[in-house]
Amino acid sequence: MGQFLGIGIGAGLVSALLFGVLLKATALAIILYLLAPLPILIVGLGWSHKAALVAAVTGSLALALVVQPFLGLGFLAYLALPAWWLAYLALLGRPGADGTMEWYPTGRLLAWTAGTAGLAFVAIAVIAAPNYETFHTQLRDMTRTIVKIQTQGRAAVPAQTAPDAADPDAPKPDASKPDDTLKDDVSDALARIAPGLAAQGLAVLLVFYLWAAAKIVKVSGRLPRPWPDLPSTRMPRRVLGILAVALLLTFTPGYPGVLGVAVAGALSAAFAIQGLAAFHDRSRGRPGRLALLFGLYLILFVTQGIAFVALTLFGIADTALDRRRPKDVPGRP
Repeated sequence: MGQFLGIGIGAGLVSALLFGVLLKATALAIILYLLAPLPILIVGLGWSHKAALVAAVTGSLALALVVQPFLGLGFLAYLALPAWWLAYLALLGRPGADGTMEWYPTGRLLAWTAGTAGLAFVAIAVIAAPNYETFHTQLRDMTRTIVKIQTQGRAAVPAQTAPDAADPDAPKPDASKPDDTLKDDVSDALARIAPGLAAQGLAVLLVFYLWAAAKIVKVSGRLPRPWPDLPSTRMPRRVLGILAVALLLTFTPGYPGVLGVAVAGALSAAFAIQGLAAFHDRSRGRPGRLALLFGLYLILFVTQGIAFVALTLFGIADTALDRRRPKDVPGRP
């Protein structure tokens, strides 16, 4: 017990320090902040989920006492508890009928990662602004600022041809009036989808954190479960039902609507990752596989958003059709 307490406290303090440097608002501080969940995941995968929970609580208390309570609570809800929860799920296992250990399937772990990201975003939003109207106003102000910065960077519109001097009654265009209505519409649309985009990014980061922490622990020889076959990752079909519920929630007002947008955005990232895994899986054994994979990642790099949508649709189809080999073990949480 003393060992996991000590390693958990140490990891929690390191994680809190990485998170707290964000207040310096420098490029290096942002990079260090992005590494904050790794110590919690590393001790969770290398020692136990109890050590990860100690790390999460220790880091949150340290930030709350040394900096401010809000920062500690935000760290706990947004990064620390999600890291502990994913480490706990990753090490879930039970003895099979033949005596071998059956580990928690990576497809379900991917689904939980997306759900955790959606819930974490809503949790930090409620902590920051318990009143939904305050949250919505802050979000709209932020998106308006983004739109304003983008429009200011554009070149000035060329002056329009002057009306014919022979026709003094011809209407003169009003070029001085900005299109505020269009800007407001764009700002509203961005504010509407912003929770989905934020949760989408968080889901990708949590997947990366879990993979990186597992790699580090595996190199040290402390990873209890064997390295899974990642290309065979496949989420259960019922995740499609969760996506449908999330999309329906987007039409509801208040924070339930924000939850729907956030979960839908996070699940889109999970389906895109599954689509990427399915491409790896289906290309195994095919001639020119390396060229195919290189072409896929090149397209991802060049097209970005368009390729992401295509991968998401591919992942949804892969889940719905259920034609790949691996099957999840029934009866798991």
